Amino acid sequence: MKTFAIGGVHPPENKFAEKQPIEWLPPSGTVAIPISQHLGVPAKPVVTKGDKVRVGQLIARGEAFISAHIHASVSGTVSKIDSITDTSGYRRQAILIDVDGDDWMESIDRDQTLISDCSLDAPEIVKKVHEMGIVGLGGATFPSHVKLNVPQGKKASYLIINGVECEPCLTADHRIMLERGEEMLVGITIQMRALGVEKAIIGIENNKPDAITHLTELARKYPGITVEPLKVKYPQGAEKQLIKALVDREVPSGKLPIEVGCVVHNVGTSLAVYEAVQKNKPLIERVVTVTGVSVKKPSNFMVRLGTPVSALIEAAGGMPEDTGKVINGGPMMGKALNDLGAPVTKGTSGILLFTQEETPRLPELNCVRCAKCLTVCPMGLEPYLLAVLADKRRLEECEEERIMDCMECGSCLYICPSGRPLLDQIRVGKNLVGKMIRERSS
Repeated sequence: MKTFAIGGVHPPENKFAEKQPIEWLPPSGTVAIPISQHLGVPAKPVVTKGDKVRVGQLIARGEAFISAHIHASVSGTVSKIDSITDTSGYRRQAILIDVDGDDWMESIDRDQTLISDCSLDAPEIVKKVHEMGIVGLGGATFPSHVKLNVPQGKKASYLIINGVECEPCLTADHRIMLERGEEMLVGITIQMRALGVEKAIIGIENNKPDAITHLTELARKYPGITVEPLKVKYPQGAEKQLIKALVDREVPSGKLPIEVGCVVHNVGTSLAVYEAVQKNKPLIERVVTVTGVSVKKPSNFMVRLGTPVSALIEAAGGMPEDTGKVINGGPMMGKALNDLGAPVTKGTSGILLFTQEETPRLPELNCVRCAKCLTVCPMGLEPYLLAVLADKRRLEECEEERIMDCMECGSCLYICPSGRPLLDQIRVGKNLVGKMIRERSS
């Protein structure tokens, strides 16, 4: 069975919510919608305090090429534009809206009837995806219109759809494939038209046999779309690893997938593209998994953007008494939250509640030169060396050792028997090296 060649680990899957259907979580109270929910330049607000807004209305415009529009996820009154603590732990500007009813823009088609045929040509599709604020929902939140706009001189051969969801605990994508598979497939055909490709491959790990069977059957009606089962191995959902597993092409260091003729999109993104193009619906909500060993009701919620994390936890049965840490994302790449009032954003795939027993790290010991971090690194890096160089601020050497190729998957931290904070040190080093590179090129 196919998989990527270098590194990888096998953490416990703990997919507690995989059998739980998607539930709709109604908005209430006040939502805080950050103006930067994407990779790139923050959007600029086009509303002010006191303005009445409707669901789907543009409230912040992404003016740069690598940026994304932000739309109101609720109807109500803009109470203020202020800095709030988001799920990254940083203070960022957001538009706060007091919810009043659920009044949608008339331009949005709320009928659940499937619309299979798309009459738009490639430039029109890219424009619509841009207008609707669609970004990658797998975590990176890269603006989708940029990926669909193939640079001059490049050619896409494959559209690869990430249905791997290799991060433990998360099940949002799994449920989308089971419950919204037909719409997702139409979204894939729309992306194929935009890219001018004839082949799309949906990669799904074989721990989701129901999704593999379901989509394989549905895909029979859609020429050029195939479903490829993959061996379970983390982090197979990363772009470069998924491309290697499915089409045996290697993306060069520092380059994007289009260099090898591939464009990668997540299954949630494909559903959002369908809704944007066929229903004129902006990205105002997404599926979020709320789970954990002690969570009373592990769930998959369809949540309006801007909803506080605390509301999701309450809907899943409340905060367990033995909670030691709340994670935004999964256990491998997620980050701890310091404020449960932080809002759900386009990049929020899951909220994980760790017990106190699960939260302590191993005591930090000296490196024993076991080389386990080398063997599991999917990028073929030397994590122990990068961590030391970053800690000593030897940034030029960090750059030479390809620290910017690190995807921060956490495999090295997971496998280290000495409990060394390899990922933490490498993250600091990446930030410093990135700043150095930007200053050098300015």
